[in-house]
Amino acid sequence: MKHALPKPRRSLRHKAMVTGGLLALATAGVGGAAFAAFSGTSNASQSVASGTLTLNGIGTNAAGNRLSVGASNIAAGDTIQRAVTLTTGGTLDLSSITLTTAATTSSLLNTDTTNGLQMVIDKCSVAWTETGTVAPFTYTCSGTTTSVLASTPVIGTNLALSNMTLTTGATNNLRVTLTLPSSAPNTLQGQSSVISYTFNATQRAATAK
Repeated sequence: MKHALPKPRRSLRHKAMVTGGLLALATAGVGGAAFAAFSGTSNASQSVASGTLTLNGIGTNAAGNRLSVGASNIAAGDTIQRAVTLTTGGTLDLSSITLTTAATTSSLLNTDTTNGLQMVIDKCSVAWTETGTVAPFTYTCSGTTTSVLASTPVIGTNLALSNMTLTTGATNNLRVTLTLPSSAPNTLQGQSSVISYTFNATQRAATAK
């Protein structure tokens, strides 16, 4: 008598897998529907613009701006006076103005910090009165004179300038005086330097807007 062979379990396993897949799909469909909801939005637009900060140029030779005018045949004890007008532009007030000087052509006139050129800067509350149409120039102040920079060697980095007016649109009337000390030795004869002046403005302190 022949016995019926048992059916392979493979088909049962296959059915179970297919059924499980259908269940998973059904579950996913239910879960997706659960996230549907009403919604609402609200928005606003804000305009933001940055300010500007500038210092007007000083490189043109004109009354009130003489830093580009050189001097020659200076002797121990001589002084060189040059006016420079710093006017702030832009829309931002300042916190400070500093000066950096450098020698693009160097000699003992600028490297000898004791016997070489010394610099002083003063400010007049009104425009300086200039004497002379060509160098040498001298200046007098019909208003109030204040010290901006005490005597220091001609070469310096980020030299703090005091008593400056730092509001936008302000004008600072400065007089730069270079002096070759009367104690300058013979080694400073026949020397030649070119001094560059760079004024740097820094914005006011940050604030809430």
